[in-house]
Amino acid sequence: MSDVTIYHNPRCSKSRETLELLRSRGVEPTVIEYLKTPPGPAELSDILAKLGKGPRDITRAKEAAEAGLPKDLDGEALIAALSANPAAIERPIVVKGDRARVGRPPESVLDIL
Repeated sequence: MSDVTIYHNPRCSKSRETLELLRSRGVEPTVIEYLKTPPGPAELSDILAKLGKGPRDITRAKEAAEAGLPKDLDGEALIAALSANPAAIERPIVVKGDRARVGRPPESVLDIL
């Protein structure tokens, strides 16, 4: 099993580009299609800690609005809502050890490899 994980959406160009970038560097990550297998609240909290970000920082505004998530949600309530509505989570997210990066732009993940 790889020590690098990508929370991936194959329909997203940035997610595909990030996955290809990892592979071009000889990294074969564990691929989690997070729309099919969303992270639970505890896992998402762990990812946020590794990112050094809050839940609002990884929330896609348009998708959150489409899912009907109240704009004033924050903290654990927003984490639970994102877990229940994974399309509203920014993508892709790459995790290695105790560090993580959002792959926007894809090259931003290189510093944790």
